[in-house]
Amino acid sequence: AGAETVKRAVQLDLASRFQESLVCYQEGIDLLLQVVKATTDEAKKQRYRQKISEYMTRAEDIKKHIEKEKQDGKYHKQIRIEENATGFGYEKLFHEYLTEIVTEVWVEDPYIRQIHQASRYLLYNFLRFCEMLVKAPCKVKTIHLLTSYDKGSGRSQQMTALEEIKQSLSNYGITLNIDFSSSIHDREIRFNNGWMIKIGRGLDYFKKPQGCFSIGYCDFDLRPCHETTVDVFHTKHTKKM
Repeated sequence: AGAETVKRAVQLDLASRFQESLVCYQEGIDLLLQVVKATTDEAKKQRYRQKISEYMTRAEDIKKHIEKEKQDGKYHKQIRIEENATGFGYEKLFHEYLTEIVTEVWVEDPYIRQIHQASRYLLYNFLRFCEMLVKAPCKVKTIHLLTSYDKGSGRSQQMTALEEIKQSLSNYGITLNIDFSSSIHDREIRFNNGWMIKIGRGLDYFKKPQGCFSIGYCDFDLRPCHETTVDVFHTKHTKKM
């Protein structure tokens, strides 16, 4: 498993997918260290140690490269979510950016409203996103939501739902600030540690479940996705928060 993981790390490294490569290097190194502990052959141990040392050196180089890109405002990572792909729940997608220093989150999405689009309710997606923040290792204190008003009779339902989410978050010590714009069209999520995530479909990249009691209805990691692209930037490369 360790050899396969570092092999994947090297492939990602060669493809300039450095953030993903770094994660694989770190996982592969941990697995190889376990192999060294279990190996009694000294010659094999020495070969493993030499390889581990090489991988650790490369991982450190990648760390420095990523940090320099962040400082220079050049960091950009792109994730392509294929049609019907699974394993892209909010926790999996955002966890590496939700470091312990995150206390404030900005969500800009024009469609956080009770509008019926192919039987998908975007307000529930926003609620799931908020639940993810509540469970995250960071201590989020404030969430800023910028969206657009629903049309017609849907506005009342939208306001009721958002107020309910706001009240529920307050029970966890989190303030939800809600603003509306009639001209908003971009979709992005920003954290106050400097990360910005732009998703082509916003939070609504999951397909409709087959039924209320089908696998994937509750666990978004098991829910098939629509094809979309996720772009990750550091805010020095974009607008300031």
